[in-house]
Amino acid sequence: MTQPSQVRVWEQTVEIPTYEVGKPDRNPMFLEKRVYQGSSGRVYPLPVIDKIHDEKVPKPYRIIFLENDYVQIQIMPEIGGRIYRAIDKTNNYDFVYYNQVIKPALVGLAGPWISGGIEFNWPQHHRPNTYGEVNWRLEGNPDGSQTVWVGEIDRMYGTKVSTGFTLYPGKAYLEIHAQMYNRTSEPQTFLWWANPAVAVNDHTQSVFPPDVHAVFDHGKRDVSKFPIATGTYYKQDYSAGVDISKYRNIPVPTSYMAYHSDYNFVGGYDHSLDAGILHIANKHISPGKKQWTWGHGEFGQAWDRNLTDEDGPYIELMTGVYTDNQPDFTWLAPYEEKSFKQYFMPYKNIGMVKNASIDAAVNLEVQGKQAVVHAYATSVREEARILLTGGGRTYLDRKVKLSPADTFKSVIELDHDVNEENLRLAVIAADGSELVSYRPKPRGLERTPEPAQAISAPEELKNTEALYLAGQHLEQYRHATYEPEAYYTEGLRRDAGDVRLNNAYGLLLLRRGCLEQGEAYFKKAI
Repeated sequence: MTQPSQVRVWEQTVEIPTYEVGKPDRNPMFLEKRVYQGSSGRVYPLPVIDKIHDEKVPKPYRIIFLENDYVQIQIMPEIGGRIYRAIDKTNNYDFVYYNQVIKPALVGLAGPWISGGIEFNWPQHHRPNTYGEVNWRLEGNPDGSQTVWVGEIDRMYGTKVSTGFTLYPGKAYLEIHAQMYNRTSEPQTFLWWANPAVAVNDHTQSVFPPDVHAVFDHGKRDVSKFPIATGTYYKQDYSAGVDISKYRNIPVPTSYMAYHSDYNFVGGYDHSLDAGILHIANKHISPGKKQWTWGHGEFGQAWDRNLTDEDGPYIELMTGVYTDNQPDFTWLAPYEEKSFKQYFMPYKNIGMVKNASIDAAVNLEVQGKQAVVHAYATSVREEARILLTGGGRTYLDRKVKLSPADTFKSVIELDHDVNEENLRLAVIAADGSELVSYRPKPRGLERTPEPAQAISAPEELKNTEALYLAGQHLEQYRHATYEPEAYYTEGLRRDAGDVRLNNAYGLLLLRRGCLEQGEAYFKKAI
């Protein structure tokens, strides 16, 4: 078997047509009640830019290239450390949206934001420094892989992020290793949603796992059945039964996030090109699976023109870590570090994936008494075994070559009495290890969850436990309009000696610089 070539990494200056931005406002913006992406829109001490120029000019950018036999990744340290471009070399397919112009709009927390590539939203949405420069360095690894590290310290809260982008020899996926560190002496919060943009047309479809039967809006305020919506969602009447996994069927700006899934993947597929993208991550750490679209109608088309000159519409297939909804934040204790890995990969020729790992992906379509089996692998597997069993019978047992360029398809005739739920499809490596498998689950047992309710006023909550947790929740989620102080003080009015409430309110005052007032509550707790 031919050995894969080594991973290449290099820096290159690339000229990209750019609509320049204005100079930042010299005066700090104190925006206390601004709502931004469902959480606080405070920006101090970030400089705010509120001007985008109308004429584009050629502008040089430093691009860091990572490349192996199968994929090429381009990273932009000058614009937030985002992935600018990701190419499947086997079919010359951009598996994330390639925007050939830098055309900002005033969408970001501090002003400019661009569409395309993969944005990594941390510690808030859309990354406060999404249009700023980040530090970076290169690292070669003993196994022949290469890593590009990017990192920054958040100016608002003092937390630090380091993100490693790694390509391995002979592997058609990108590994992302993120590390968050609280370098301050106070508890802080963060969120992490990777934000891959994907080009769309009338033939593209979101690939959610087969057990996703309901989706939520932001903050779980509204809920819809999925993939066939049957009610009203985002003020649109879907009562006729509309497949909202398809881009062409969503007329207005719409978000949806999976209610629950036992699978580790989410993605998108272009049926006209027979190619798509998959995200793989441990479902216990990265449960968030989301689609956002500007919509297929006139409003969405206007935003397409705002953000690109020639590359058309896109959707965002966002993936959340430590959360399944937005704008959920996670605590970082003083000097605590959290780290995780996630993977993005292209795939092709197998349609709507039913399960995937970083090694392989499978699709099983059952129509009547006929099953169509598809398989794909992210590296060369010379004697991969494709096994389909069910009802005590083996329907398919074949050894084939799988690779990022060699996919598998077979049409199988099933017994008249076999149930789809009894089938099991697996891809097994030559050494006997299972690369991926799929067994359909029984249908019709799903429960559609209820939307969340807004929190009650402090005086309406029943006890000090509820008041303490309400205050913590509002702090954790950086709520824009509800104040945690009201819940802490109501709790202390009922029980002035509650240790947790005294500590929580004292810490809130300390963070605001009210040292003497905070000290009084700490002493009370002691």
